[in-house]
Amino acid sequence: MVRAEIVSLNIGQPKPAAFNGKEESTGLFKTPADEPLFLSRTNFEGDGQGDLVHHGGPDKAVCVYPHEHYPYWERELQRSLEYGAFGENLTIRGLAETDVCIGDIYRLGEASVQVSQPRQPCFKLSMRYGKPEMPLLVQETGFTGFYFRVLEEGLVSPADGLTRTWRHPLGVTVDYATRIMHRDKGNFEGIRKLLAVEELSANWRRTFEKRLGGGETDTRERLTGQG
Repeated sequence: MVRAEIVSLNIGQPKPAAFNGKEESTGLFKTPADEPLFLSRTNFEGDGQGDLVHHGGPDKAVCVYPHEHYPYWERELQRSLEYGAFGENLTIRGLAETDVCIGDIYRLGEASVQVSQPRQPCFKLSMRYGKPEMPLLVQETGFTGFYFRVLEEGLVSPADGLTRTWRHPLGVTVDYATRIMHRDKGNFEGIRKLLAVEELSANWRRTFEKRLGGGETDTRERLTGQG
């Protein structure tokens, strides 16, 4: 049985923040919750996203980030990091991107959740930490975290663990998906391997189908905040 510890359960409502001379709305700033929270199909009670075009929705209801990556980023950023430092709802210990597969199902308190895609970093990490290259660094390290969709709603406590109840038979890891999306874009065999996973999020599926058909997929705006 594969089980991970929930180090922290984090929520936060969107708030304004300045970046590149513009005001952005972001739900990146989350704080730990001490009490159990209800997890619906779209988010935790009390949580929200500032950009509903690129964040949130059924395929990205819960953002998860491994605490094991925190020491690396503390060295890189030369500062200590609080829980929820990457805008994640769940800071976990015991599961990394190399262990988790697209489509895997986990029991999370009363809820049942499924891995839908890697977390795709955007410019708001640069906004938070004053480091323009931050989203690219996240992509290059593979320390992205990942998203859950919610199969069964329910109450989740910070004291609950995360237990895998089903391993996807194709075994396509979050780390592999990130590599094909960002670092090995011309690997059509890898793209087809990912498209064979029916549980892959709709957004990533559209991107890979477009790439397979010869279309360009430009993520520059979401990385830099500039069109």
